[in-house]
Amino acid sequence: MTIAHSRRIRTRRINLRATDRQEKLIRTGAETTGLSVTDFILNSACLQAEHLLADKREFIASPRQWSVFVEALDRPAQIKPELARLFSGTGVPESRK
Repeated sequence: MTIAHSRRIRTRRINLRATDRQEKLIRTGAETTGLSVTDFILNSACLQAEHLLADKREFIASPRQWSVFVEALDRPAQIKPELARLFSGTGVPESRK
């Protein structure tokens, strides 16, 4: 779920300017999807931001954050019986064959 989909009360303003063509395109897109212009813009912008941030390959961490991260990587793997059982069974598409 994107941030724009949450049902929290919106209290922040974002102002922007657009060309006539951009406004028409956005309004047409909003109408086509059955969303308000605000919801359409927020959904589109949040989706783009989520994709951009998910693809980020470089993260900055403080020395403490890095230490915690490395410690987690160095810990021995734990066997999770529920997870092993989940992955040992057949998946939904396979069970329908």
